[in-house]
Amino acid sequence: MVLPVRISGRDASNNPVNELAHTLDITPNGARLGAIRHVLRTGDKLTLQYHQRKIQFRVVWVTQLEGTKEYQVGLESTGISGETWGLELADCDTADEYSKPVNA
Repeated sequence: MVLPVRISGRDASNNPVNELAHTLDITPNGARLGAIRHVLRTGDKLTLQYHQRKIQFRVVWVTQLEGTKEYQVGLESTGISGETWGLELADCDTADEYSKPVNA
């Protein structure tokens, strides 16, 4: 599901992160983001804002898109499972696929 989001926080070097991105996939406990321009590392903690919801996530993998300065990022929720997005995800498998990188 593609949703417009804002991410904020601090990276591993304590530099501020604040940019617009979009989800490529979401689950009750995680997400895959696209259009990330900031270099993030596994373990970085981010706040993702979707509408009025602010959700805490931890970066679990990062992949740079070939030939670009854009990244895809796998996130895992650090909060309570379930109502993270405020959306009905009934057909979603509750096991997240974001704990390992794509093409790793």
